[in-house]
Formats: sequence, structure tokens, C-alpha cells
Amino acid sequence: MTAATGEMNLILGIDLGTTNSVVAIVEGGKLKVLEESGTAILPSVVGLDERGELLVGAPARNQYVLFPDRTIKSIKRKMGEDVTVTMGTNQYSPQEVSAIILRTLKERAERHLGFPVRRAVITVPAFFNELQRDATRAAGELAGLEVVRIINEPTAAALTYQPHPTDPETLLVYDLGGGTFDVSIVRIERGVVEVLASHGDTQLGGDDFDQLLLNHLCDGFQREHGIDLRQSPAARSRLLHAAEDAKIRLSDEAVVSVEEEFISEKDGAPLHLQVEIHRGEYESLIGRLVTKTLKHVDAALADARLNATDVSKVLLVGGSTRTPLVQMVLADRLGQPVNSDLHPDLSVAMGAAVQGALIAGVDVGPVLVDITPHTLGIEVYGRVNDSLTTHCFSRVIHRNTPLPANRSELYATCADGQEAAHLGIFQGEQNDTRYNRKIGELRLEGLADADAGNEILVRFALDLDGMLKISATERATGLERQLTIENAVQRGRRDAKSRADQTAAAETSLRDDLESNEASAVVEVQSPEVAAAVQRGRKLISNGQNVLAAANPEDAEELRDLIERLETAIAACDIPSIDDASASLEDLVFYLQDA
Repeated sequence: MTAATGEMNLILGIDLGTTNSVVAIVEGGKLKVLEESGTAILPSVVGLDERGELLVGAPARNQYVLFPDRTIKSIKRKMGEDVTVTMGTNQYSPQEVSAIILRTLKERAERHLGFPVRRAVITVPAFFNELQRDATRAAGELAGLEVVRIINEPTAAALTYQPHPTDPETLLVYDLGGGTFDVSIVRIERGVVEVLASHGDTQLGGDDFDQLLLNHLCDGFQREHGIDLRQSPAARSRLLHAAEDAKIRLSDEAVVSVEEEFISEKDGAPLHLQVEIHRGEYESLIGRLVTKTLKHVDAALADARLNATDVSKVLLVGGSTRTPLVQMVLADRLGQPVNSDLHPDLSVAMGAAVQGALIAGVDVGPVLVDITPHTLGIEVYGRVNDSLTTHCFSRVIHRNTPLPANRSELYATCADGQEAAHLGIFQGEQNDTRYNRKIGELRLEGLADADAGNEILVRFALDLDGMLKISATERATGLERQLTIENAVQRGRRDAKSRADQTAAAETSLRDDLESNEASAVVEVQSPEVAAAVQRGRKLISNGQNVLAAANPEDAEELRDLIERLETAIAACDIPSIDDASASLEDLVFYLQDA
């Protein structure tokens, strides 16, 4: 292909995102996401520095922390509105700000190609209205691009899904980005992608998760120091950046620390913020919004006149789908595991490039993503089929996760004074470890002399070559042990060939050895579900004891009964009883504190 032919035929694929934007092309028949400075992602942030010079991407995002008054982010949420935004002393329309981002991506492509590019396919949320679509097209034209097509983000993502089988497949594409949410029901047959139904919310996304986490941090600081950090633009922007970083880390980490020094001052003395956030705590903040997305899922299925059982595969798109709660809730609602074949950040731009290539008459080869074929996790004390057992499989890295993958989960000891934690490492898809395959074990010895509930952080790191590194760390002391398992992925693929035989053998073994296995099993950490319930219960017991002295005799007797009942439930690790007793105790404590 000559430069002149390439200039005439090449069409950019651009994902103009709320948080990040990406540009991709088809070059030599192959999809390519264009990178600069080692990354394909351009933060969708625009700013002016102190000299009035334009900043785009990471420099603008970094500036936002200190100078939010001359920086603009999340402009996509205002597309189609008759408004202006302020950057420094100047006013800009949403189209003008978006055009700056698009022009930056256009210039990135031209530096890579060595010739000017004039045409592009740009993606938008499926639930964008005509005003928002027209504004996007106008932004492209302001950037010097002929927008040959505007396509929906879920449709673009589906274009990169491989393989395209001969028989029809019905896909549910769940797209949760930084500022918008879409769900589309897509049918693929012989390479033809047909959208059957779409639903969504153009004002729901990771930005809202950040805001909830920001409010949580500010509320805690205000309770402690009497200062609302949201009233200070500089402090608020610093904390918003910290909240976004914490949100991202909580996708892989069970607990993260948020630390911001000199965030404020009181009586001339500096104040610092240092807070630990558990994933469960974060998930309780965003749970309502995640549940809201399910209403759109149900609506899209209804519009397509399909049931969840009619869906062949669930595809995840958008960075916010990395949130474990999102994946768990969606899988539970649809009755099948979600799929990570698509890159959540890059697949939309790649699909736009595919569409551009199709318009230009270029054949596109397959898109390959290497994944882990089996779920990896540990054996813990937890609930399986409504029964507590020592054979509960706690998943750490889920099947079909793109490589490399790094995940952590927080567990807790079961007994007071427990000296060691024994971790059996398993791969498989069953909730009962006796149906899965044990691939290793790790023993953390020399634990501190502590009550039950001593926290153990377990981390799994799976690299591109299939090497699995596992670490277990006692959070109170930093005591750590590590284990490396070679070729975990290759072993999983080999084992997959005989999965049916293994399952049959496991069922036979389970029937023959159930009693002896149950008696001899040694599992010394609780699942996160059990640990969280126990932690909540212990906190409520402490609260109840704090108000006991001030209670009248009748209330005091009821308090002691509820505390004893809750302590009994905790000792038995009986989650339903813990939850029931906790609810009753919480109501009484709240009544007495409010009296």
C-alpha cells in the first residue's frame, strides 16, 4: 500500500470516553491500538498551564489535583447540552473540549503513520440521544476529521469478539465506563452483528463511584475534625484523585490505604488524612448503583423478547467492569459467568477501527486475547449450598481473566490464638473444593497470639507465561510466606481435556470418603463472607457494651441477651444467625443512642 493509498483508505477508530480515550487502526490487515509514552490510553482531561498553554491527557489530569479551576474532565457527560465550561478565564462548549481530545488522538495516529489522516469512526454510548450524537460529530469536524460513522460502544466491542461462529450467538454486552452505562443485546451470525436491544444511563459510571468514595472520605474527616474538605476546591480535587486511585486498586486489592498529608489545618496545626478502605466497605457504598444497572439489563432483555437463558455469552466492556461486585452481581442475575475475552479499555476503539476497515473494504484478521482457562483460589471455611463447610472454594482469579492478572482477597483466622494458617490452592469452577483440582498449598506459621478474626491477606499473581505466585501476609505483623507454581495456565489447559473424567472421579471419591475427608480436613481461614459477618458482629458487640452502663435495667437485660446471642452465633460462624442477631442489636443500640 502506498502512502497515498493509505492516506485515502485509512479510517481511524476512536473511543471518545468520559475518563479515557483511545485510537486504533487496521494496518496491514491487523488491528493495532496506537500507543505513546508506553500507553494506549489518553486521559480525557484538558487544561491550561500557568502560561496559558494547552495540556491534554496525563499532564492535564495531574494538574487537576492542584488547579481544578483551569482543568476540565468528564466533558462527555455534557455532550449535547447547551452549556459552556470554564477553563482558566475562557469559556468552551463541550464540543470544543472534546475536539481537543480528538485532535490529540488524530495527531498521535499521524505521527505513527507518517501521513495526514482525515477520516474516523467515533463511538458513543448506545443510549446517547441524537443531540449527543450530533455534538460528537461536530467535535470530530472541529478536530479536522470527517466522521464517516458514529457507532454504539457495545456494538463496536462486539465487532472484536472472536470467534464469529457459523451458528448464531446472542451476546449481552455490559458496558460500564467512567461516565456512562450501556447494555446491548447483540446477535452475531456469519460475521454480521445485529443489535436487538439497548438500554442504559448516560449519567452512571465510575465517576459516580469516585464521588461516593470521596463523600465517604470527607464525611469521616468531618466527623473527626469538624472540617468539610469538599468546601476547599484544592482539597476536594486531591481527594477525588485519591478516591479514583483507591477505586482502581480495590478491583485487585482487598484493602487499600488512602493517605493525603497536609490536606487541611486547624488552629494553625496541619491535618493529615489516613484511612483504610476495605473492599466490602467500598462495595456497600456503590451497591445501589450497581443494582441500578441490573434494571437496564432486565429492560434490554425484555425489549429483545429474550430470557437470561437465551444469552450465549456475557461480555464486559469499560474499566468499571473490573469491580468485583459488578461481575458477581451480573453473573448472579444472569445465571452464568461473565466473560473477559474483550479488553475492557481497548475493545471499543478496536471495534471502531474494525468498522472503519470494513467501510474502507479492508479484511480484518482475528483478535486474540490470552486468558487463564480456570478459576484459581483457596480452600476456606465458608458456605456451600446453604451449609457451612471446610471445603468452600474462595475464588481469587476468575476463569477467562486476561493475562497478566494480579488479585488479592482478605481472609481471617477461625480460632483464638491460632498459630498457623493452612492454605490449599485449587483450580476449578465448583464451589466445593472436592470437585476442583488441588495444585499446591501454603502454610503461614508463627501467627501473632490474637483472637479469631486475625486478618490474612492472600495475593495471587499470574503472569503471561502461566507462572502463579501466591503470597499470604498477616496484616497485623507483616509476616509473609510465598509460593510459586510453574505453568498454572498450561496445566489448566491440559487438565481441561479430561475435565469430565475428573469430575466423575471426584464424585465417586466424594461418596466413598465424605466422612473421613470431613473429619480430617484442616482449613484454618474463614471466607471473606464469614469474616465480614464476624467483623460486623464484633463491632456491634463493642457498641452494645459501650451503651450498656447507661441503659435502664429492662434495656440492659435485652442488650445482654442480644450480645450473648450474637457471641454464640459468631462462635459457630453461623452467618444467618449472625445477621439476625446483628440486626436486632443494631436497632436497640441505635434506639438507646438516640434516646
